[in-house]
Amino acid sequence: MAQGYGLVGAMDEVGRGSVFGPCCVGLVVIDAGIGAPPGALRDSKLLNERAREALVAPIHAWVLDHAVGEASAGEVDDFGLTAALRLAGRRALAQLRRLPDVVVLDGSYDWLGDAGATFIGPVYPDVDVPVVRTRVKADVSCASVAAASVLAKVHRDRLVRLSAREFPGYGLEDNKGYATAAHMAALRQLGPSPQHRQTWHLPSREGA
Repeated sequence: MAQGYGLVGAMDEVGRGSVFGPCCVGLVVIDAGIGAPPGALRDSKLLNERAREALVAPIHAWVLDHAVGEASAGEVDDFGLTAALRLAGRRALAQLRRLPDVVVLDGSYDWLGDAGATFIGPVYPDVDVPVVRTRVKADVSCASVAAASVLAKVHRDRLVRLSAREFPGYGLEDNKGYATAAHMAALRQLGPSPQHRQTWHLPSREGA
């Protein structure tokens, strides 16, 4: 804001390292007049599930606008993780009532901005991508990025819990799609479901 930007977007992703389900990108928009953030707000990885859920309503009340974009496991397989994150991030941007002037992106790499031409790639939403500013550990040092991470984490966890009913036996309600030892053992026994990321070197099904 000190650099002259009026509306500031903050963005963070979850599900990057999962072997199951979508990657999701949270996005919030703030300006200089929004006031102090919710006192309990932290990076989603520093909060337990109950604390994250309790923060959703206060975050919605604090920010000017918010969205979560998704890219499916199939899109991760088809286009690669970076393109899938870009797709999810732009889907989040497309949901906003008004685009921010700049987006603060957690990390050191701008995966939201323009990519080089490829023969096979997703069809991105027709949305103008704002100026991007990357910031390492922004989810820890920047309240708006922490808010985006919480919204994305809660959204994705809810999706995976619903998937656990459709695909029982993998322990998704507990591991949220990440590669725990129990999850890997279930994959060896059951093989992958249609929502597993098939290109992620999953263990082979025993006896297959």
